[in-house]
Amino acid sequence: MTFAGDAPLPLPGMPTSTPTPSAFQMTLIGQPQPLRIPERLWRSWLDDPAVVSRFESKRYRRRQHQCWPWIGGVSSTGHGSFRAASLPGPSRRGTVPAHLFAYQLEYGVISRLGWSGTDDAVLCHQCDFAGCTNPTHLLLGTNRSNRSEYELRRRNIASPLADVRGPAGRTRTIAAAIRTGIEQNVGVDVIEEHITAAEAAGRPLALW
Repeated sequence: MTFAGDAPLPLPGMPTSTPTPSAFQMTLIGQPQPLRIPERLWRSWLDDPAVVSRFESKRYRRRQHQCWPWIGGVSSTGHGSFRAASLPGPSRRGTVPAHLFAYQLEYGVISRLGWSGTDDAVLCHQCDFAGCTNPTHLLLGTNRSNRSEYELRRRNIASPLADVRGPAGRTRTIAAAIRTGIEQNVGVDVIEEHITAAEAAGRPLALW
């Protein structure tokens, strides 16, 4: 799934002729009110090699079809938290969801993402793993469609959504397994074994 430049991105269930809203971005998930960043600031981060290098150092790239786990800070929702910049103000305005940064790094700046209304745009993890930063696993949808898919898939005991540790616990456990492998300078195959074990440890059937 690729998008050219700044062309408006069609959303499921939304007419393509809808006027493009003003260019501001969501920066934090789970806050009482959405915090928005000007498009020019997003571009300055995404175009800055130093910022991108810091971002890449905090995600673990695997094969193209696999999840790319975030190994940095994690939010209470299990999403990666990336501090793109330190901005003045009472909130952590320079800290953004890692998957949102990853998606825009690959496909370009999204004109606007909302999260509070049922028909607002959100980025959905098709892999159901909140800590994934593989842009090919992310899809633009709405809060309504995202919630509907969640309710359908969370009952599958093999799904990351069924993890008994919750999304944050899953992301942190997998990240810790990867960091340990990197620190021990083991091979890629061994790290893959660590990831598989960390994933399996949260499955409901593992308790019996």
